[in-house]
Amino acid sequence: EVQLVESGGGLVQAGGSLRLSCAASGFTFGDYNIGWFRQAPGKEREGVSCISSSDGSTYYADSVRGRFTISYDNAKNTVYLQMNALKAEDTAVYYCATLPGLLITLATRWVSRWGQGTQVTVSS
Repeated sequence: EVQLVESGGGLVQAGGSLRLSCAASGFTFGDYNIGWFRQAPGKEREGVSCISSSDGSTYYADSVRGRFTISYDNAKNTVYLQMNALKAEDTAVYYCATLPGLLITLATRWVSRWGQGTQVTVSS
């Protein structure tokens, strides 16, 4: 069974950093690309970043480009999202998700499986 488990969320002051982890089981990263998404209260879920399992290429939403970095560790079957220079507007529940292996996309309609989410709260 494919499972994604996020961790690393918490409360941080504006300007601070957090690193989120997404541990995958039941599949290998070669089968899917992995994306990070977030949902703030009262807002739709939006894509943040994704990474290709075939060549490691990455893509970022404009709102986080230059501040967030996505990466993966094949040996640990884990994807990370390093978040720096956090802002109050980054506050949300963050989810990792599987995406088709041939698509670099942040569109939620392509997600095949979601993790349970981890809360990130940035105080201003």
